[in-house]
Amino acid sequence: MQLYSVFLLVAATAVASPGPGVVMTLTNALRYGFVGSLAGILGIACGGSIVAAISATSLGVLVGNSTLAFNVIKFVGAAYLVYLGVRLWRAPPFRFVARDATAVSFKRRWAEALTMQFTNPKAIVFFLAVFPQFIDAHAAYAPQFALLVLTYGVLVLVIHGLYALFAARAKRWLTSERGGAIANRTAACMFVCFGAALATAKR
Repeated sequence: MQLYSVFLLVAATAVASPGPGVVMTLTNALRYGFVGSLAGILGIACGGSIVAAISATSLGVLVGNSTLAFNVIKFVGAAYLVYLGVRLWRAPPFRFVARDATAVSFKRRWAEALTMQFTNPKAIVFFLAVFPQFIDAHAAYAPQFALLVLTYGVLVLVIHGLYALFAARAKRWLTSERGGAIANRTAACMFVCFGAALATAKR
């Protein structure tokens, strides 16, 4: 495979860049602790892998080339991000005390993260634009594609895990109810901003 180290750098930068996934990981880590954030991290990794797989199919080509298909998924994704932001804004302030990390089920946190990834058409366009540049046309396609998808998934687990670990350790800095409310509403505003940005995005 050509330039695998370059792909690592590009993918790691994309994964680490601030976005809805990072905000969700930080939010889950603050609310449920490091262990409680793992469901969302797995959901983000799975969602990214599914989007990568879709990008290699006719659906990915359709979204990449059809303005209508792109816009439909774009507005669904934007609406979902705004929904997450409104729900988080209206949620009670973080209570930074020991709590049962299963208060919101593992499956629900996983599904929310998966859905967020799956409704982001920019991710599909990213994979359509980036992956082909790192695949050797003279070698078997499937093994190379599988390696890139696996690499992306591992990077999500590692980088988001580091984000979650940092957030979980930072809980002692946010022990007041006021601090929890600020964290809640800051994340909520970021979700809404990401949704607005997605709604106005162009291919």
